[in-house]
Amino acid sequence: MQVALDDYVRAAGVATDLVNTAPEVWHGEDKLPDLDSLAAFAELHSIPVNTRPSDLRAVHRLRATVRDLIDHPTRDRLVTGATALTSSIGEVSLDATSGRARWTVSLRQGATVADALSLICGVGILGVVQSLDVARFRACGAPTCRGVFIDTTRPGRRRYCMPGLCGNRVNVANHRARKASVLHDA
Repeated sequence: MQVALDDYVRAAGVATDLVNTAPEVWHGEDKLPDLDSLAAFAELHSIPVNTRPSDLRAVHRLRATVRDLIDHPTRDRLVTGATALTSSIGEVSLDATSGRARWTVSLRQGATVADALSLICGVGILGVVQSLDVARFRACGAPTCRGVFIDTTRPGRRRYCMPGLCGNRVNVANHRARKASVLHDA
């Protein structure tokens, strides 16, 4: 498996999705409770690494590490933490097979799903720090959500960790409040 170093948008999305599987985001329900759910997460994100029993605990530790980085986004801390995530996982090379040269990192032989996710999260964090800004690491704007995200949108105005879920909940709550206000005023 290769991770292109300039594909930080995809990598940051995987990091966001990973941290938002945690029980604190889902009011106690872990979205990665077992190996089957971890394998499904890896497949959803096109990570072609087989899962092993020891991977689940390693991915849970990685999830906590990435969450801590997003929760405390200073440039030095993000760079140091993301560099640690990517160190000793693979080999950096220049891949010219796609018609244009791209720097990539290839996972070393025998890498685990935790290694692959660590590499992807590290690339995402480093890419966003370099290309966008540390202000792109945010907590969800929904009042009842404890999720976090890395905003890679062009304008940088994303407000919710899961726009389809948290954004819709806020919109429905706002609609109901307006409707109740109109009924109350009438």
